[in-house]
Amino acid sequence: MVGPGRPKFVLFGSSMVQMGYNAGGWSAVLADLYARKADVLLRGYSGWNSRMALQALDRIFPKDAAVQPSLVVVYFGGNDATNPHPSGLGGHVPLPEYVDNMKKIIVHLKSLSDKTRIICLSSPPVNEAKVREFYGKGVDDQARTNEACRIYSEALVELCKELDVEAINIWAAFQQRDDWASACLVDGIHLSAEGSKVVVAEILKILKKVNWEPSLYWLSMPAEFPEDSPYYVVRPDGKTTQNVTDYISARHMQWLNI
Repeated sequence: MVGPGRPKFVLFGSSMVQMGYNAGGWSAVLADLYARKADVLLRGYSGWNSRMALQALDRIFPKDAAVQPSLVVVYFGGNDATNPHPSGLGGHVPLPEYVDNMKKIIVHLKSLSDKTRIICLSSPPVNEAKVREFYGKGVDDQARTNEACRIYSEALVELCKELDVEAINIWAAFQQRDDWASACLVDGIHLSAEGSKVVVAEILKILKKVNWEPSLYWLSMPAEFPEDSPYYVVRPDGKTTQNVTDYISARHMQWLNI
């Protein structure tokens, strides 16, 4: 490990997390916003459903770890919501089992420490026509439908209410854009840069509104090594330097009024 220690934000999920550092990806945006404030760590596993996540949970989040995450953002549901394959193989998990699996995952994460916070992301909608365009008919017998993603999303949100955990209904959030089907998904399933912006905005809204101590909102967290230095850029007065620790770049401006 490198020091000094920063808060750890772990993004845990399937391909939506694994692909989160793609150009304009939501994980990359969060890592950029939290530079010098928190380490954003990906634990993304393409193709996984909630069963697979539950099987590996103790190894990914051991209870005896010396340092526990300050925040875990969890995404599972899209693969669970796929249609069941006739063979019994594949990613489908029946809705009651999916809810039970997610409950076990959340309970485990809550037990890591008193300061470990959790946000659950639901499945985004799917553009079924675009999926067919990209992948042909090869997955028709185990396709995911927009309606199934809605049902699984709403079930996750209800579970999170019961467990007093923050949840984001990505399916519903996308519906606020008339062009979501074309703008927010690259292949009908996975997030585009525009879709990632929706996810980042929803996460920041939660981090800004909740009364967590310490705050995990990017503008409220202290930066690492914030001290002034004579080695920074010299100001026009020729006598002092400009501390750029909390400098907000042009690309960050869009996140100021969340």
